[in-house]
Amino acid sequence: MGADKGKTVVGFIGLGVMGHSMAGHILAGGYDLLVYNRSRDKATELVARGARWKDDIPSLAAESDVVITIVGYPKDVEEVYLGAKGLVANARPGTVLVDMTTSSPALAVRIAGAAAERGISALDAPVSGGDRGAREGTLSIMVGGEKEAYEQVLPIFHLLGQNVVLQGGPGCGQHTKMANQIVIASNMMGVCEALAYAKGAGLDPEQVLSSISGGAAGSWSLSNLGPRILAGNFAPGFYVKHFIKDMSALRRRAAGTTAPRPCTSSTTARDAYRSGRAEGEK
Repeated sequence: MGADKGKTVVGFIGLGVMGHSMAGHILAGGYDLLVYNRSRDKATELVARGARWKDDIPSLAAESDVVITIVGYPKDVEEVYLGAKGLVANARPGTVLVDMTTSSPALAVRIAGAAAERGISALDAPVSGGDRGAREGTLSIMVGGEKEAYEQVLPIFHLLGQNVVLQGGPGCGQHTKMANQIVIASNMMGVCEALAYAKGAGLDPEQVLSSISGGAAGSWSLSNLGPRILAGNFAPGFYVKHFIKDMSALRRRAAGTTAPRPCTSSTTARDAYRSGRAEGEK
């Protein structure tokens, strides 16, 4: 049975570039929404629309039936979930915890195990689609965890995304997101190089974009981010520092699987993003 919007209280932690829009969809979907963020000002608009601010994680956890988080780094996830004032220690038995941060498969497994000991369910459910996907509710959501918990929160997932797939047990959502990042990393480099080449060759970049988007080179990044690049819109939909974090982690995570060790594309992309970060997060 799915989460009943008339009875289910949803807690949301992390109101950044992605989280603010995602929390807004849950509120618009009719759920009683509790919010917490390290910077309270980011919750102002949501509270004005009817969300309820909580001063800390324990108080949010104590009232929530489902808690969704999307924070920065694995160390943040660990603190939010496994700290003394974290979700696992303070949520009620029967609560479903959903981490949508791009984090660590091993950490997701640890959280699920710790949660199970207290009668709590935990899902890892990272997303892809950037700030636009978050705003439009069209994210791809890759879920790891128990099927019963997944089905319970599926109505909430459908408010946030159009492509929602249970990939397997705990950690499988995070492994799927790493596969996604391998593709995105090199693809974005190709998009930028192609548009720079077109401009340097004296072509109309917009016409070039139209042609190559409809052919074998077509991709989500080309169609959705190419126009933003040409318009000079470099507002971050995903911060460079987080992409560097993902690329750096790939080699470590692959060591624990039977997959080939990520090499050329992810390493080259990581180094390129590191160089680019010297110019800022845009």
